[in-house]
Amino acid sequence: MTPDRDPARLESSAPIFAALGDATRLKLVARLCQSGPQSIARLTRGTPLTRQGITKHLRVLADAGLVRGRRLGRESRWELEPQQLIVAHRYLDLISKRWDAALRRLQELVEEGSA
Repeated sequence: MTPDRDPARLESSAPIFAALGDATRLKLVARLCQSGPQSIARLTRGTPLTRQGITKHLRVLADAGLVRGRRLGRESRWELEPQQLIVAHRYLDLISKRWDAALRRLQELVEEGSA
């Protein structure tokens, strides 16, 4: 069954897109993709946000299954959970294919009408 034909799977994926819809959280995911697991202190560097602010965004990402935190001594290290990004990619790919098909149908209609 494709993801769009299973309403429960589709609905359960909505938090992924909601979490990624915030620019700060999207930047955090990009940093974790690029640099691997990082502490909150490291993720805070170079941003105007406090550790508390970063932690709040990380919790939203964690609730969506996009990241996870691990306690190492006195600090938490956060890392990407790639499986949820794979799910998001599948939905975006499906939408892209449907959009391409709709544009092809539109082009065919226009070409038929002008012939």
